[in-house]
Amino acid sequence: MKYFKVLIIISLLIIIPFLVFSSFQANTEKIVDEETLPTAIVEDEILTGADQVAIYLPYLRDKKVGLLVNTSSIIESTSLVDSLLAHDINIKYIFGPEHGFRSNAGNGVSIKDEVDPTTGIPIISLYGGTRKPSKAQMDALDLIVFDIQDVGCRFFTYINKLYDIMEACAENNKELIILDRPNPNGFVDGPVLDMKLKSGIGKFPVPITHGMTMAEFAQMINGEGWLPNKAKCKLRIIPLKNYTHSTYYELPVSPSPNLNTQESIMLYPSLCLFEGTIISQGRGTYMPFTVLGNPKLKDAYKFSFTPKSIAGMSKSPLHMNETCYGIDLRDYDVKQLLETKQINLKWLMEFYEKYPDKARFFDRSQSAQMGDFDKLAGTVNLKKQIIDGMSEEEIRASWEPELSAYKTMRAKYVLYDE
Repeated sequence: MKYFKVLIIISLLIIIPFLVFSSFQANTEKIVDEETLPTAIVEDEILTGADQVAIYLPYLRDKKVGLLVNTSSIIESTSLVDSLLAHDINIKYIFGPEHGFRSNAGNGVSIKDEVDPTTGIPIISLYGGTRKPSKAQMDALDLIVFDIQDVGCRFFTYINKLYDIMEACAENNKELIILDRPNPNGFVDGPVLDMKLKSGIGKFPVPITHGMTMAEFAQMINGEGWLPNKAKCKLRIIPLKNYTHSTYYELPVSPSPNLNTQESIMLYPSLCLFEGTIISQGRGTYMPFTVLGNPKLKDAYKFSFTPKSIAGMSKSPLHMNETCYGIDLRDYDVKQLLETKQINLKWLMEFYEKYPDKARFFDRSQSAQMGDFDKLAGTVNLKKQIIDGMSEEEIRASWEPELSAYKTMRAKYVLYDE
């Protein structure tokens, strides 16, 4: 009898934890299916959607999964791809945006399809000849997971790729899971895009900094009927924890080759406008989007740099092999941009004022490396206003009432406090 009692106790010690664990698994599946998204609470620490594995992992099991990812798609320091494979998730395709799955292609460089040599998973480039997955590729999937770090600017192309994948999912009745990530430039500022200037660097009627995360932007694409025929993409969002739009967020991984420092990421909304001018923004150096300069400004500035051809960053930069004189913003307090919630117009106005040949400041005929300033700005007015010598206050006033109307529209889709 004594041994019999011992056996009963041992059996209970084994069976009860198993039943508790089984019950937890069943409840987790049920919670995910009902789209109630509980998250682990870590005090003061921002948790990305990808970090919250316990929420979405059960939902991915036994499904054929496509991933739209790049090197910013990480859980701590581990690739999302590697993490999901370690949990036996069936990844059928990896889709890559501009700069590629490995984020090592320069701006505007077309990328070919390939097979990942380590995992054998097909990598499909969605930048170059192909904008979105084919019907055959979509038919092979149950759902797609989107996990890419954005920087919150209209002319940063990852929001275009979000649109493309939403369009493909809507057309093929597939669900899109968005693992949300912070917007490091989470404020709203700049002229709203005049849709007559719609292009690859301006696809949506939003200001230069749209103040939304990828998940929020996806809700706006759906809600405003921007997909063809006002189609709706079925979304499942894994939201951030401990994040607000005013939270200073230091990116753990560079989102693209020429945004390789926190300073460049925060300065990008202000300095990218210079791509439509004769002023170098530092492409062709290892400090892009933190310096500004031009060979003709030697008398105006002491700081200098010389753009070179750098593989994977900038093959033929503006003013290649010429010494450029200008300003060094690497020590600039970028947090004040988030605090003031404004892009910096003063630098653009200052360089125009100091440039000796003003008639050619915006003249694209000088170099194939110069972009279209009006398309970057989203309006034909800003260039004219700078040439006419308007004040910053007058320029900002001209962005109304469109900017206020955008803020009202945006408010319907935000998931986080300001």
